[in-house]
Amino acid sequence: MSLVLHLFLFTSLIFSQLIATAYSFRPVIEAQDPLPHLKNPNQCTTKCGNFQIPFPFYLNATSCPTLSDAFRLYCVNSSSLFLNIASGSYRVLQFLPDGVLVDFPNTSMCRQYNDLKSFSFSGNEYFGISTDNVLDLYDCEDSSLCKADCEKTSLMPGCEGQAGGYPSCCYPLSDRSAWRPGDSLSEFSQFGCRGFSSWIVLPGSRIGKRGVKLEWAVPRNSTEATCAANADVLNATSVASGIRCQCPDGFFGDGFPVGAGCLKSCLKDGKEVHGHDCYRRNNNGRKKAIILAVVIISALTVVCMTALCLSKRPIRSDKFVSDQSHCQSAILSQKACRSRLFTYHELEEATKGFVDGQKILDGAKTTLYAGVLMGGSHVAVQRIQCESERDLIRVLFRVESLSALSHRNLARIMGWSIDSGYTPLVVYDYPVNGTFKQHLIRARDQKIPLDWYRRLNVAAETACVLAFLHHEISPPIFHHDLQSGCIFLDADFSVKLAGFELHNTDNEEIYHPSEMFEGSHCRKNDVYSLGVVLLEIITGNTMVNFSTIALQKIKNGKLEEIVDPSLYYHEQPPLGREQIEIIADLATRCLLFGADGKLGMADVARELVHITKDSVDGSSRRGPALEETFSNSSLLQMISMSPDSIYLP
Repeated sequence: MSLVLHLFLFTSLIFSQLIATAYSFRPVIEAQDPLPHLKNPNQCTTKCGNFQIPFPFYLNATSCPTLSDAFRLYCVNSSSLFLNIASGSYRVLQFLPDGVLVDFPNTSMCRQYNDLKSFSFSGNEYFGISTDNVLDLYDCEDSSLCKADCEKTSLMPGCEGQAGGYPSCCYPLSDRSAWRPGDSLSEFSQFGCRGFSSWIVLPGSRIGKRGVKLEWAVPRNSTEATCAANADVLNATSVASGIRCQCPDGFFGDGFPVGAGCLKSCLKDGKEVHGHDCYRRNNNGRKKAIILAVVIISALTVVCMTALCLSKRPIRSDKFVSDQSHCQSAILSQKACRSRLFTYHELEEATKGFVDGQKILDGAKTTLYAGVLMGGSHVAVQRIQCESERDLIRVLFRVESLSALSHRNLARIMGWSIDSGYTPLVVYDYPVNGTFKQHLIRARDQKIPLDWYRRLNVAAETACVLAFLHHEISPPIFHHDLQSGCIFLDADFSVKLAGFELHNTDNEEIYHPSEMFEGSHCRKNDVYSLGVVLLEIITGNTMVNFSTIALQKIKNGKLEEIVDPSLYYHEQPPLGREQIEIIADLATRCLLFGADGKLGMADVARELVHITKDSVDGSSRRGPALEETFSNSSLLQMISMSPDSIYLP
């Protein structure tokens, strides 16, 4: 009866709290506006003629917030805007999301061509000549400079906005074969060119717009280089050691805390609104809260009645843990039975009651918690939600399979436990360096270095152990839920893979291994997920769905903008920059072709092994874990000795 009494008291408490909540209900806008400190982006709007001046640019007579005096503009005759850089004055033609389009200095009339020395500015710590510019070079002696593909895709605009003919010599600055960011446009004089003009092609158009686009940024190490909490950091493409802030999808603003930050964006009545307008007052909140209270109280009453009936029966708690003879059944092998059988109470104390603060990884059906046992051993406890006894048996079979494996890059399974329901707990050894995801977050947010070679080793070791599980184990074992939070790192930053989705519903054990590679989607999920991890290695961004943004940037040739600032992309040696680009290409192929089976884990492992060995040859850096990973797998020995001789299914 004590159980019924406790339930009754609990019901009374919940009822009183819900009723109190219903009568003290406040509009959502007052309680849940997540961005109350951000400014309205329109409160400092200034104009000059038809120009709406965006942050961080500002006029000389305004008090609008800005980042630096370098963004100061001058309005002439209330219609024309000018930007002064060094000794030059450049008329503003158009503002762009990542820059500003300016005219040639001292241009009083439209010219087809300008002198190569007419645009003397090459760049500083705030502005650089954008690689989006396309040049029309006049009368060049060296015709190898011209790019035929450039002529086919863009038309040179003539004066007054009319399209001109094909340029005499078309050269996009994105080609970088004859010009690199930081160079002056006068560099083309060495090819015997007598003049030039410049234009950019706006998105969605095939007609260029005349002018020189300047990309803007702020110095990475300056006080201005601080982004809002919910903004992404982008590396500048043409400004050395420069960054910008960008709001993610669903938010609007400039991304800087001294500006508008990032305001929530949404549609209301068919119009896009921002900030407070997205949080409409809910006049029916009190009524809904009362209805919710009635529904919950009714459900709790049923629980109390059920408990009263069951209280007359004996209760067996923790039946799987207390029944030691169950360990001798077909579910667990003799070797698995020698693994430690933890009690639920031990693991509950180790994880401080499975509180959120101990979470390492939170998935749909599985959660990883960090914990410390009574003896001081650090463990990771995987809590798995099973819906039936069949799911439970499947989990125990997979625990048995993983426990029987010995591989340097697999996290050791110390034991297991089961609570009073269908919730098995798997206990892994948790190494001192935590998870790879934690290191990526610290490197990005706290500027704690996690160098490129170490990241590359982690990628190679992860792909190698997955290839081992896919190709050398029969039946194959698949991870199903690969994330950077599942990659543990020991004291030498060697990979220890954990967090397998142990209750996958695919009957993979009944397939022949060769059939798995042809028809099952399990392997494909691992390849796709590894592609996401590779993007996280490059960007340091572990946010959900960030891969979509990253792929678009890579497709548009703006990889530098998403590279983790702590990697200092522009200061990397040539080999490091080349490897980052290669990994970006490999990640793209994993996401595009991993899902349909065109790219296997053996392919990915082979490429990463080669790239890592190039790093060893080029920098004399090799992780001891990677060496042993190679030697532990015959597949990887074959890759290392003869990369072209291996037969892939």
